[in-house]
Amino acid sequence: MRPYILAENTWKTVKETNYEVAVLPWGACEAHNYHLPYGTDIMEANGVSAEAARIAWEKGNKVIVLPAIPFGVNTGQFDVKLDMNMNPSTQLMVLRDVVDVLNRQGIYKLIILNSHGGNDFKTMIRELGLQFPEMFLCSCNWYQAVDQKTFFVNKDDHAGEMETSVIMHLHPELVSPLSEAGDGAAKKFRISAMREGWAWAERKWLQVTNDTGVGDPRQATAEKGASYFKAATEKVAEFFIEVAKADRNDLYA
Repeated sequence: MRPYILAENTWKTVKETNYEVAVLPWGACEAHNYHLPYGTDIMEANGVSAEAARIAWEKGNKVIVLPAIPFGVNTGQFDVKLDMNMNPSTQLMVLRDVVDVLNRQGIYKLIILNSHGGNDFKTMIRELGLQFPEMFLCSCNWYQAVDQKTFFVNKDDHAGEMETSVIMHLHPELVSPLSEAGDGAAKKFRISAMREGWAWAERKWLQVTNDTGVGDPRQATAEKGASYFKAATEKVAEFFIEVAKADRNDLYA
C-alpha cells in the first residue's frame, strides 16, 4: 500500500491524513504506431505521478494521487479506430466535479499531470478559478519537464523514441518488437505560419501519418527510458513539493 496513491488506501488512512495537494493524472486512449499499446499515455501518467509523489512523500510532503482519467481530446483522430475522444467541454465537466470534491474536503491545491498533447487545461483552469476562488489549480506536461535532446537521438512527438523507451522501461511486456514499428514519418502543414509555430490548426492524423506515429522509435531502448524517466520524475517531484509548500495567498515574489 503506497500512502500517496488514493486507490490503494482505506478510509481509515485517508481520514487521518491531512493532504496538502492532490494530483490528477490525465492521459488518453489512442493508437501509438504499430508497437505501443493504446494505453501508453495512461501508463505514463500513472507511472510519472506515482514516482514523483513517492519522492515528494518521502521528503515529508502530503501528496495524494487520484485515479487517472483515461480519455483525452482526440478530435483530430476521429477516423482512427477506437481512439477514444473526450471533448474539451466534457473534460471541463469532469474536472469541475473533481475540483468540487477537493474544495469541499479542504484540499485546496490541485495539479493536473497531463500526458497527452491533445489535452489543454488552461481555459478550464481560468473558468474554474472563478467558481472556486479558494482553490489553486495548475497543470503540467510531464514530457516537457526535461530536454529530450539529452537522452534521445530523434525528437518524439507521438510514439517515437522517447515514448517507446519509457514504455520499454515501465511495461516491456506490452511493447511489440521494433521491427514491427513504422518509421513515424509525418507530413507538415503547407501553410508557413503553422510550420513556424505562430499559427495553429488541428492536424488530421491519418492525413499526417501512415502509422499513427510522429517520430522515429527505432533507436529506443529501455535503458534510455529508465534514465529519462528518472530525470523527469525527479523534476516533476520538485514541482509537487513546491506546490505543496506554497502559500496560496502569497504566490508571487
